[in-house]
Amino acid sequence: MTTVTRFAPSPNGPLHLGHAYAALVAHDLAHERDGEFLIRVEDIDGERSRDEWIEEHLADLAWLGIESDRPVVRQSERLESYDAALDRLKADGLLYPCRCTRAEISAAMRADGPEGPVYPGTCKKHRGDIPDDRPWAWRLDMEQATARTGALFWEDEIAGIIDARPERFGDVILARKDAPASYHLAATLDDAAQGVTLVTRGADLFEATDIHRLLIALLDLPVPHWHHHGLLVEEDGRKLAKRRGSGEDGAGLSDRRRAGEDGIALADALRAQRFPAGITLSQSLSGSA
Repeated sequence: MTTVTRFAPSPNGPLHLGHAYAALVAHDLAHERDGEFLIRVEDIDGERSRDEWIEEHLADLAWLGIESDRPVVRQSERLESYDAALDRLKADGLLYPCRCTRAEISAAMRADGPEGPVYPGTCKKHRGDIPDDRPWAWRLDMEQATARTGALFWEDEIAGIIDARPERFGDVILARKDAPASYHLAATLDDAAQGVTLVTRGADLFEATDIHRLLIALLDLPVPHWHHHGLLVEEDGRKLAKRRGSGEDGAGLSDRRRAGEDGIALADALRAQRFPAGITLSQSLSGSA
């Protein structure tokens, strides 16, 4: 089987060194195995997604020596596929509308799960008591979904065989009030549509793979392998973020590119794990970095 990987940035801000490292991992794993590396633009995040960032991201990646082996795909071109998947899950009785406000959810939240407080199922339990003129999100009925699939597992190239426990997340949102599909649903469908066989991404998404494995089973999609790599983190242990720049010097990739830095040399340094001062590689799979 041909190895197919992808890098899928969201055009809502500048790329930083953490993105560069993730893109290089995906690119190099594919090409080392005579496979294909793809770039996908995850541009359905409401008003935060901007076209000008797409050109910046592609220019940054080319500066690093990274280009897609197929035409770049945008999530905004695939809305019908998300609607079709949601319709199927609704027809199977696995989704319910959630009209709770953020304040109501915060007040009713129960014990924490891997992504934070778990939704208590208010709209599932009291559907007739919540005004139906509010906008709604679609939540997955986790109890029904896991009963339908039974036990599941998935395989990570680093961590090995993992027993999926998606029930820890509670009734996750699959379509938000302000977006046609959640990250969990869109990424799972896109990877299957593009024939991705090896999903590479940061260790902070390790546990979320349980949800993706469940969706794969519910929607009869091919099961890939996963490769969760380490994250670049700052001295205080926080992962690099678009809102904070890229560490000690605060420069995103586009700033470095425009300043005349050698992108190929930077890529080679990242491959060799030679990072700027104040940045290290965390291998934690807890998602806490």
